[in-house]
Amino acid sequence: MIILGKGTVITRDADRPIIYDGAVAIDGTQIVDIGTYNELCKTYEDAQIIDAHGGLIMPGFINAHHHIYSALARGLSLPGPAPTNFGEILEGLWFYLDNKLTAPDVKASALLTYLGCIENGVTTIFDHHASYGDVPNSLSIIADAAKQFGVRSCLCYEVSDRNGPDQMKAAVAENVRFGKEAKQDPSRLAAMMGLHASFTLSTETLDYVKAHNEDQLGYHVHVAEGPEDVADSKKKYGMSPVKRLVEAGILGPKSIAGHCVHVSDEDVQLLKKSKARVVHNPESNMGNAVGTTDILKLLEEGITVGLGTDGYTNDMLESYKVANCLVKHEQHKPYVGWGEVPHMLFENNRNMANEFFDTTVGILKKGAAADVIVLDYTAPTPLDENNINGHLLFGTNGMYVVTTISDGVPRMIDRQLQSIDKSAVMDEILTTSKSLWKRLNP
Repeated sequence: MIILGKGTVITRDADRPIIYDGAVAIDGTQIVDIGTYNELCKTYEDAQIIDAHGGLIMPGFINAHHHIYSALARGLSLPGPAPTNFGEILEGLWFYLDNKLTAPDVKASALLTYLGCIENGVTTIFDHHASYGDVPNSLSIIADAAKQFGVRSCLCYEVSDRNGPDQMKAAVAENVRFGKEAKQDPSRLAAMMGLHASFTLSTETLDYVKAHNEDQLGYHVHVAEGPEDVADSKKKYGMSPVKRLVEAGILGPKSIAGHCVHVSDEDVQLLKKSKARVVHNPESNMGNAVGTTDILKLLEEGITVGLGTDGYTNDMLESYKVANCLVKHEQHKPYVGWGEVPHMLFENNRNMANEFFDTTVGILKKGAAADVIVLDYTAPTPLDENNINGHLLFGTNGMYVVTTISDGVPRMIDRQLQSIDKSAVMDEILTTSKSLWKRLNP
């Protein structure tokens, strides 16, 4: 039994949104009680106390679209001219990188990402993986690291035609294999069928994927991220990527459509009808200069839009800040985004995760998963249930997270990792990244 208390509890539960001088009682993997610190200490006299030191006690963050495979590219410089568009970025960096990734590289990428998750209070992620240098069992390597750090993970492998039919089939097989593995641990692992994007997937490949998706996994796919995807689909198939994927039976209630930057009004209606979820990745879209998702239009149509990072960062508060500014900038409306963006992060991401995992995450209430974080933040102005998001937006970032508990296990207390030797982990990551970089720059 653990009592995490002496802080302001932000529950994300409409029935009791905020508790001053609050605490959360944890037994095993679940929250068993929530209330004031004094109340819970009287009820559970023998509990271990973890002191929040007056900070904010919140549910762990959820990242709805991540790319673990990109982690070791930090600081990387490759020979040749700088890419001038999104297609060149993919060809010159990401496709080149994932073709070189071996099993040790995948492990190191996962270790670095999950370390960053714990240190930024992220306890659940949806990852879209590619390592065409070594496909088989790569998702299990990531899953092992996820369990080591205690980060709930919905994983998939990126199916693509870009490396030929044998590699495409190997990617499909990896998704199918891991889908069965994830069923053995449904509260901590989930699986989807990963697809790259319409412009690297032929009709024959989509048919092959559907024919071999024996467990009917939902599809996690990039959709209309850049103009290249739209131009390719219209040239080859006479329709937009959204329409093509809907007609092919790829986009549906169990699907995640990453980005959806270049979508028409017709596409929006198709997305709405399909009940697919969309994930906005603001920093990535800006960095790749592809444009930005019209989140207001999608949300107005009742489409579930979540918030991700696309591998750009592990800090969901950073993504929140950028999304908040970006929608105002793009729409030329300073009054938008205040409610929509936190709704995406704190409600839509939670709803997405709760569809895929056999437990309740993203909320602090009795019976929910014990995924709880503490931010070292003392409010300098009045704080209540109506302005908490303003305090998070303007007063914090991921590095304010000092304590992370996931699945009822303390992973970090007062910035000290528990049961994880950070020095040893970082040594392994650095050694592996040096080897990878030599292969990338022979």
